[in-house]
Amino acid sequence: MLTFETINELTLKVTCTGNDVLFTKAGAFIAGENAGGKNYRFEKVLFGPQSNLGQAVLNSLARRVTKENLPLMKVNLNGDSVTYYANYGQHVVVYHLEPGETISVESENILAFSQDCDYSVRFIGVGVLSQKELATSTLTGRGKDAYVAVLSDGNPIVLSNVYSRDTIAVDPDAVICWIGNGHCDPQVTADVSWKTFIGQASGESYQYEWHGNQPVTVIIQPSERKGGIHVGID
Repeated sequence: MLTFETINELTLKVTCTGNDVLFTKAGAFIAGENAGGKNYRFEKVLFGPQSNLGQAVLNSLARRVTKENLPLMKVNLNGDSVTYYANYGQHVVVYHLEPGETISVESENILAFSQDCDYSVRFIGVGVLSQKELATSTLTGRGKDAYVAVLSDGNPIVLSNVYSRDTIAVDPDAVICWIGNGHCDPQVTADVSWKTFIGQASGESYQYEWHGNQPVTVIIQPSERKGGIHVGID
């Protein structure tokens, strides 16, 4: 059994009771403690976290094609222990997925997830390219210990329309993840006009939008990734 919690906003603490398996960003381990000799070990994940080799290979190819490639490390926990993980002082957000609940997250923002999460990569739109080329990594809760830890550049902001049913619009380069059941992928909207091509673009030419009939929780960071599409004529 695993439990995730955040320590000092910047560190993930994983408590293991018994034997279990954890997947983390490669190199994220910073410390551990347990009674007796060290009872956990690390191994590189060559293709993916899936137990089925064929599925793991296909997902590995999908991650490379979509640029959602994520260097993963498998942590085999053999007995009671506490281990700690971090990534260059980034803030850590922990989420406990209910069975069937899905979190769609940018691969670079994944810090760790438990083996009770099913991992995959999928496209979420066509026609306009964002920094992540309209693909996302997906983790779906399968068991009672489905935990995910994500990274944020700065203290994250949480937006939700689950109760308000408001429309949520965000910059794709600021999105960390979104959580919901069923089909809660955003619509991709583009604001391109003749001004874009004479160097008068607003700098916010495309956005992700969720409408009131799509109950969703979106986590964003107070920082934008560099990249995306910049259209203009000097």
